[in-house]
Order: sequence, then C-alpha cells, then structure tokens
Amino acid sequence: MKFASLKSNQNPDGELVVVSRDLSRACRVANIAASLREAVEHWETCSAKLQTVYDGLNAGTVESFNLDPTQCHSPLPRAFGFLDGSAYIQHIKLVRKARNAELPETLLTVPLMYQALSDGFLAPHEDIPMVHFDHGVDFEGEVGVITGPVPMGTKAKDAAPYVRLLVLINDVSLRGLIPGELAQGFGFMQSKPASSFAPIAITPDELGDAWREGRVHLPLNVTFNGHFFGNADAGHMHFSFYELIQHAARTRNLAAGHIIGSGTVSNEDESRGCSCLAEIRMLEKINSGTIKTPFMKPGDRVRIEMLKDQQSLFGAIDQKVVQAPVSE
Repeated sequence: MKFASLKSNQNPDGELVVVSRDLSRACRVANIAASLREAVEHWETCSAKLQTVYDGLNAGTVESFNLDPTQCHSPLPRAFGFLDGSAYIQHIKLVRKARNAELPETLLTVPLMYQALSDGFLAPHEDIPMVHFDHGVDFEGEVGVITGPVPMGTKAKDAAPYVRLLVLINDVSLRGLIPGELAQGFGFMQSKPASSFAPIAITPDELGDAWREGRVHLPLNVTFNGHFFGNADAGHMHFSFYELIQHAARTRNLAAGHIIGSGTVSNEDESRGCSCLAEIRMLEKINSGTIKTPFMKPGDRVRIEMLKDQQSLFGAIDQKVVQAPVSE
C-alpha cells in the first residue's frame, strides 16, 4: 500500500489518503482513519480496510482524485519519536575524518543513533529556512521506517513485524555546529533542525525483492541544483533496520509511529557519488587536497528520489534553501 498526508488546517497530523501504485491518484479514507498517525496506531483493525481501498484504487473502481504532490505534507507531519541511526560505515568514516574525530571502537558492533527533532517536519516541497549560512547547511539523503508499537528488549530477529512503512528522508544538518555540540558530550540539538520526507510512505511489500534482510536494495537518487550528485545503493547498510530497531528499543518501548532513519546512504564506490555535501567535500580533500564544494546557500536546491522499474516509489523530496527572517 501507499499513503500520503494532505496538508490540513484542521488536523496537524494531515489528512490521510491512499495513493495509487503509480502515484497519480488518491482516495480519501477518513471513514477508516483520519491521519496516518491514527492508521499506524490502529493498524491491526484498519490495515485490511485500507488494503481494500488500495486494490480498488489501482483497479479504478473507487472514487479518486488527481494527487498533487505539492499539496502533500511529510507522511507523518509530526511523530512521537524520530531516532536517526548511522548504518553506513563509509559515511561515518568520511564525516569523522572531516572533523578530525576518531572512529568509535564499537563502529562495527553497536549502531550510532541520536534522538532527532520530531514535533514538526517540513513538507517535501517546502523551503528549508535558515537564519545563518555560516553554520554549514547540508542535506542528507536517507531511508527510514515507521514502526508499530515495539516492546522494550525486542531483538533484531523478531523486529520484522514491527516495520509498518518505509519513507525517504532529508535529514537537514548544520555541519559547522556539530563539532562544538558533540564536544560538550550531550549530543546533537541545534545542529539538527527540522527534517523532511518524500510525500509517500509505502508498505514493505511494495518493494518486492528489493526489501531483503531489513534493507532497501535500491539506489537513492540525489540531484543538487539540477545536476547528478549521487545514486548510492541503499542496500549497503552495515546495520539493518531490524538491528536499528533492536538498538532503539533496548531500554524503552517505542510507541507506534516512531521513525527510525538509516543515516546518510553511502557506498565505498566513489563513482556512485554522495548523498550529502560533507562527504563530497571530504573526498575532494582526500583526492585533490582542496575542498571545492561549498555548503548550501540561499537558492540551492536538492532533490531526493528512489525508483523501481523506472517508477518513483515515494515521490520526491524537492527543496530549496532560503533565508529566514533574522530577529534584531
């Protein structure tokens, strides 16, 4: 199944719609669930009804309307939790090297994860507002899952049933603020503003054999200012989503609707490009001794999308950075 959340002045969680497989049409389902948050929380009682609507929508037998992605919010406009991992070892190596930080001794055995902002996400086509551009504004292309309720102590081998939906993420980062915050020993806060998501959330079965072992085995396509930036294979996660769920639930229950991010999709094959500016800057320094690519400035645009059989799975994140009002 595929879902989107239309922007709504009445409901801060958006209005849930079921979306056709080709993303062209949508159907309102307020009689089943008012929002995606509500649907995920009551999945056992409403998923079969939503599946019936989805099947009818694809067969053309239910009332529907043309879907305008610019009218979509992120699938969950807000969430009870957003826990962002860092499951791609190449990304960890490059960004740690960029700030002259040592690799953790547990690099290959314990996932890195932080608790990100979750009370309000940007829409997939919404501008990214920034007050100060000397903070090093960066995008980060990621894959994520939306969970059902996960009991504390859940093991990776038992985590598959808790993956309700998959999403694409732009995890906005302020690279210039990260070293100072980490040096204080309390983790990210100011360096991680609001993120955004592609407009469509999908159930794992929509991926077919591309969903294996808790990983999405497809390229993540990133363009920056209209030019190719990367198509790294998202399947190269060192830690699977099942392992990330185990890590997140080690000492806490996860309420339905938690988002768990993969971290920036990254491959060792440099020909596949990158999914964030920090990586390309580090590779430039390694390969030529000079960093050529600046961080984002007003007007810069990033597009993040994933295709299967030449068809967009999640729709696209398509955002530009703008100057936010500065208080005197």
